[in-house]
Amino acid sequence: MSLLKLYFLGPPRLELNGKLVEPDTRKAIALVAYLALTGERYDRDALAALLWPELDGSRARAALRRTLSALKAAVGEAPLYATRTVIGLNPEATWCDVLAFRDLLEGDPSDGELEQAVDLYRDDFLAGFSLRDSLSFDDWQLLEAQNLRRGLENALEKLTRDGLARGEISQTLPFARRWLQLDPLREEAHRQLMRLYAADNRRDAALRQYRECVRVLEEELGVAPLPETTDLYEAIQENRLAAPPPPPPAPTSPAAAARPSIPLVGRGRELTDLRENYRQVGPDGRLLVVSGEIGIGKTRLVEAFLQELAPVRLLAARCYEGEQNLAYAPFLQGLTAALQQPDAAGRLAAVDPLWLAEAARLVPALADFAGELPPAAADGPGAQSRFFEGIFQVVAALLAGDEPGVFWVDDAHWADAASLDLLAYLTRRLEGQPYGILLTKSDQEQPAGGRLERLIHEARLDGRAALISLARLSEADVGELLHAGAAPIDLAPRLFRETEGLPSFITAYLADQGELAATGEWTLPHSVRDLLRARLAGVDEAGRQLLQTAAAIGRDFDVDLLQKASGRGEEEVISGLEALLNRRLLVEQESQPTFVFSHDKLRQMVYDETRLIRRRLLHRRLAQALKEPSHRWRGQVLEGQIAHHLQLAGQEDEAAAYYKLAGDHARLLYANREALAHYEAALALGHPDPAALHEACADLHTLAGDYTAARSGFEMAASIAAAADDPAVLGRVEHKLGQVYLRQGEWTLAERQLHRAGALYEAAGAVARRAALLGDLSYAAYRQEALAPARELARQARELAETAGSPLVLAQIQNILGILARRQEELDEAVQVLEEGRRLAEEAGHLPVQVASLNNLALTEMAAGRYEPALAHLQTALRLCETYGDRHYQAALHNNLADLYHLSGREDEAMAHLMEAVTLYAEVGRQEDAWQPEIWKLSEW
Repeated sequence: MSLLKLYFLGPPRLELNGKLVEPDTRKAIALVAYLALTGERYDRDALAALLWPELDGSRARAALRRTLSALKAAVGEAPLYATRTVIGLNPEATWCDVLAFRDLLEGDPSDGELEQAVDLYRDDFLAGFSLRDSLSFDDWQLLEAQNLRRGLENALEKLTRDGLARGEISQTLPFARRWLQLDPLREEAHRQLMRLYAADNRRDAALRQYRECVRVLEEELGVAPLPETTDLYEAIQENRLAAPPPPPPAPTSPAAAARPSIPLVGRGRELTDLRENYRQVGPDGRLLVVSGEIGIGKTRLVEAFLQELAPVRLLAARCYEGEQNLAYAPFLQGLTAALQQPDAAGRLAAVDPLWLAEAARLVPALADFAGELPPAAADGPGAQSRFFEGIFQVVAALLAGDEPGVFWVDDAHWADAASLDLLAYLTRRLEGQPYGILLTKSDQEQPAGGRLERLIHEARLDGRAALISLARLSEADVGELLHAGAAPIDLAPRLFRETEGLPSFITAYLADQGELAATGEWTLPHSVRDLLRARLAGVDEAGRQLLQTAAAIGRDFDVDLLQKASGRGEEEVISGLEALLNRRLLVEQESQPTFVFSHDKLRQMVYDETRLIRRRLLHRRLAQALKEPSHRWRGQVLEGQIAHHLQLAGQEDEAAAYYKLAGDHARLLYANREALAHYEAALALGHPDPAALHEACADLHTLAGDYTAARSGFEMAASIAAAADDPAVLGRVEHKLGQVYLRQGEWTLAERQLHRAGALYEAAGAVARRAALLGDLSYAAYRQEALAPARELARQARELAETAGSPLVLAQIQNILGILARRQEELDEAVQVLEEGRRLAEEAGHLPVQVASLNNLALTEMAAGRYEPALAHLQTALRLCETYGDRHYQAALHNNLADLYHLSGREDEAMAHLMEAVTLYAEVGRQEDAWQPEIWKLSEW
């Protein structure tokens, strides 16, 4: 059963079986939202009054009928319950994020349920949506939004309190930040965030949070913080805050114990490079840089490498986003932690007190490791150099040992400018120092002024540095990871497609999704969503608009298209594009001057979080830009893309016309599946010529061997043509319906249908069509062993074809005459007639008649024992048949080839073609849960 998914937490989005659908009116969205959240079935009059209060009763009901009709066209019949009096939704055919959110918060939810609820809440209820002409609906929407937001606040508050109580600091910080973002005036949220920062050894961040609380309260309310907030600030400032409890041990349930930790895979070469560079540290130090995009696994790789080196001395520090204005923050953090080592005092004893005094300006705790220190030199010329030298002497002492120590700075791209200057000083002093400096950095974040990049470049020029760049995992790596984790290896292709080989995404899917299924929908893990949002956090407004435009394009794009759709100037677009490329949010493709998102999940999230009104504007601009001749320089047929953008812009009449054009283009190229999808889209959007579209769809279903759908389509087209009193179209459709019955071996039904079409042709004076129809009747008689009537019908058909002067119809008649001649064992005459038919069909460029003639020529040559020409004819026929995609005839050609190879003693080739034939026959021959045996008997046509 189809499933309609309703996403109303944020800009409204409707998905049917995983595909986005957009009803053409806001009232349709409002109707679905109201029915979904209330869970009731409402009287039509009540709904009409709610949504169209400005109209009288009859006009409001008419508007409701039109809206309901448009809604059915978009989402189908299954999700809707509609009678003459009431309207509702079928709960078994719909899913709604709001209802799921409510269910998760019901009763006494666990923290796991609260996390799922928080993840569902993308934005406020129906963000950016309103009706404007229905105050009652807007009032209802506002009340629902307030209630849902209150539920989110309560969930975030509980998650923050519980996480802090358990000591799960890093996992809890995002909840606290989001809680505060919802209500910046909530002092309790400020306090909890201060506690979390302090527990995370980020005392400066905690103190800054207090200052932010003071600023917000003063600006918004004109009041000072509560005493408990100030008391907490002073406790953190004076280091009096009690430490939180340690985080709980990992779960030891049988399920958790059975699931091994995710191993490090696909990094063998990088680990070897790290080992080799570490071995080169010797008497002179070395700078090692591990680089890659966010989430690529830099930290994971370094941790695995350092575990190999243990117990080598390690001084570790991490830089944080948002702390780039805190001078020397990573050095303060790393040195403070290093002083906790049991032998720190002994190592620092070798450092000259003058240098300890200089370093103590940054780390006052150094004074505890020596007697009374001399006063640090006053500021003046050389003061910074003395300070840097003091830090250098302390670092060298702490890392000294039998094996080279390592000073590791994680996320160095977030380092402050002062720390980078100090790091550059240490790097230049590596000569004669037996330790290594190890940096991990993202190539998607650019440090201020490019200072880090210059530092690395200078060190590499001097031969003191090595850069190890990490790439994404391959599909084989993903398979190895699943195998090592005892997960089903057949999930590897899909997991690779979902994650594009990004290790952090893979880890998140495996950790958050539970038992991944090979089918069904995989939701985006909240940790992945948070990571993507973090990557977008530093993008300015112009950059966001460019990203929104790129996401609306939905594929690779060029600068010209981006500029026209974004509405920004050329210089502004180029500058913004360069910034997005520097952050690795977009990637320039090597083979052509186009760009794509660095990860499709990023594109999807940007698009989902763009408000509906802006999405429609962007799609309208994109459609207009793609219509211009300048966008056809790559030789692409763009009608399908134009139609897609017009539909998403809400311009459905024009979209339907372009979908029809796209289907026609695809059909000319024998792209049958694409053509069918385009035609069906045009039908769903109310194209003004539904008969032609139903007929075209039925033609394509016929080629695919889906005869049930083909008959249904022709019947629909026939009913429309009959209602329009169009005998020419009706005759053609009735004729095609008869041809479907011929393919299925339903001879009586076929003849009845063909006679009905013949009467219509005769009334319309369609001589050529009558000739073709008589040819089909001749074939039906032949298949029923009525050879004399078959010959007479074929003779009449040829006379009519010659009278009509239609070479193509004459080619069709020559084909049936060749079949009859072969049946009478007049083989030379059969070859002559069929060759003439093939020539006429080739001149007309008609592949189906060419294939039929070639197949019958091959059967005739086989009957004469001439296997080589027969093989050539069948191979050519199969190639042409595969080109235009007739699967039933492909099956017959494979079967005939199997017979020919068997007669030639080539059994392996015979068996290969027989297997192909059986597979195709089985797919075509099973219709409406019943086997069609006559389909398997087809060998000539």
